[in-house]
Amino acid sequence: MKLPSESLLLRIFIGETDKFEGRPLYKAIVEEARRQGMAGATVLRGMLGFGANSRIHTSQILRLSEDLPLIIEMVDSEERINAFLPKLDKMIGEGLVTLEKARVITYRHNSQNAQS
Repeated sequence: MKLPSESLLLRIFIGETDKFEGRPLYKAIVEEARRQGMAGATVLRGMLGFGANSRIHTSQILRLSEDLPLIIEMVDSEERINAFLPKLDKMIGEGLVTLEKARVITYRHNSQNAQS
């Protein structure tokens, strides 16, 4: 797959314990992105954060069961991102979704290590 040099970065901010149809929301989003043929997705786990409800989420050692912040990032063409947004809107109950322009410099894989 080739990405256009002028692409979009989709960034999704959710909580680690958020669910969609009984499954972890972050997994459901990444799996749906793969089904939709998106170029890729990365889930990042935050150490500390707060959102619209102003509740602090932290990974302090004395607080083991926390709802830590997660960020899911995807870079793809404007058309693919825009086609994915309606599905994403149905999946997210609470969170933040942002879009920004991204200039793709390199997007490649080692064809010998590629998995189906």
